Amino acid sequence: MIISRKKRMAVYVMWFLIIPAGLVGTFHVFPPITSGNTGDIVAFLALISVLTLMPIMINNIPITVVQGVSLAVFLVFGLAIEILVTQVTFMFIIVRLRLAKKDWYRFPLNSITSFIFCLLSGLVYYGLGGDHDFTSGIDIFDILLILVYLCSYFLFNHLAVTVSHSWLYGKKMEMKTKDALWDGFLSLMTMPIGIILFILYIEMGTLAILLVGAALISLAYIMKQYYFTKEINRHLKKVSEFGHQLTQRLQANEVLDLFIDGSSAIIPSKYTLVFEIFDEKENAQILRYAENGVQIEKRIQPVSIKEGIYATLFQLKKAKVFHAKKEWKHLSNYGNFPEDVESIMAIPILRNSVVVGEIIVTSSEKRAYGTHQTKIMDILSSYLWVALENARHYQKTKYSSERCALTHLYNFRYFECVLHKEFERLQNQSINQLSLILLDIDHFKSVNDTYGHQSGNEILCELAERLEGIVGHLGVTARYGGEEFVILLPNVGKEEVYQFAEFIRLSIANKPFTVHSDLNENRREESISITASIGVATAPVDAEDAQSIIRHADRAMYTGAKQAGRNKVAVYGG
Repeated sequence: MIISRKKRMAVYVMWFLIIPAGLVGTFHVFPPITSGNTGDIVAFLALISVLTLMPIMINNIPITVVQGVSLAVFLVFGLAIEILVTQVTFMFIIVRLRLAKKDWYRFPLNSITSFIFCLLSGLVYYGLGGDHDFTSGIDIFDILLILVYLCSYFLFNHLAVTVSHSWLYGKKMEMKTKDALWDGFLSLMTMPIGIILFILYIEMGTLAILLVGAALISLAYIMKQYYFTKEINRHLKKVSEFGHQLTQRLQANEVLDLFIDGSSAIIPSKYTLVFEIFDEKENAQILRYAENGVQIEKRIQPVSIKEGIYATLFQLKKAKVFHAKKEWKHLSNYGNFPEDVESIMAIPILRNSVVVGEIIVTSSEKRAYGTHQTKIMDILSSYLWVALENARHYQKTKYSSERCALTHLYNFRYFECVLHKEFERLQNQSINQLSLILLDIDHFKSVNDTYGHQSGNEILCELAERLEGIVGHLGVTARYGGEEFVILLPNVGKEEVYQFAEFIRLSIANKPFTVHSDLNENRREESISITASIGVATAPVDAEDAQSIIRHADRAMYTGAKQAGRNKVAVYGG
């Protein structure tokens, strides 16, 4: 979410007004109880810093015991040191995020909020009579005060974050949320850790920090590795299921659409680009472009695979990750990437050790992608290309089985299937009428004898183009066999189909066809005129089934058009 420059500047101003004076005032009013234990303060700070690197994940929710260690710091050294440690800890967390320049305002913002809730919770503790004298041990009253301190810590923390977000992002202030309840529960869970660490520190000194710290760090590391392994297995299972879904798609466009939707759900990205290499391995054309998982029609010129990021992939034949803009901006042809891109994960699509395509996934965050995401995307790229090849092979095979190899019109086998389906629709009253046009070229044998069979094929192809142009989406055009063509027109009546057939007849008769004669040495181009005899029939008036309507249209063509002198349209009359 974009924050206005005015608000970002306001955050910086507030930090300069609040934090320096606030820290000086806190150290003056609540002087630290160090007793020469400066080294222990550094040890506590180091422990907290390490623990922030290894949060324990439960149901995708990060759990950290930092607050427990911070409680021990408060009880041992007082409010001033606790505020100082918390400030450094929050800054350490923010630095780890490697924020873009536009998000640097989060440094002073977190500094202000952490200072406020630490100060207020400490004032509550002192206001209720709390102190740091535990020479006689910890009694029930101390436990209650610590509990109140933690509750105050949580409430003021949540309030500060809610108010700041409401002001910055315009969000509605909601105090009672699931996240807030979970944070409150975690605050109470860390209380025993803080008290145990405090008691052990009183008894053992620095050794307690080392022992408890080692135990906490070991637990956090083990849980982090467990969660990481669990996440990998979860992703691999999801990838396997997704790959199965991809290979079930039989249309190339469906495969690409599903890949964009599914891959964005597995690995979130700002922009996703899928390229296919063509033009004798010189250029790559874009197949899909998406922003935040949503596909967008965007015209991007083919890019050279011999330059920039694309060349890197083509040469390395393995994935390449750029963690920040400075790592890739110097490369040529990076202009396809918007200005807000920082991280780029580029995956080559390999087929028989040859790069046939490339997938580019980007993020506006630095260091957004690591080894885990790269391996997942590498697997996805393999699934994508296998599914894409299967779909294209299926489409090619399906096209070959449905089309005439010469004219590229539908063949009669396909037409017959469509005809039966249309009769089912007619019987179900989904359509009211169904008309069929059967067309035969007049004296076609003489064309072959005069100009050659190749010229005859040229006429068939040109006639097929004319028929396709006339019929278009109104019906289905197919080659019936030889020099015969058939047209099926749903919801077209008897009078309409006659007028339509007459228009087709005139379109053939009035415009000559161009052929190249095979029977002379020069194979010169010639224009010849041809005509066609046409028969039409309409169901349910003329026929009750698929075979009848073909038979009746054929009869009309031969008896009513061919035998009547040709170049005519005849309507079946029973």
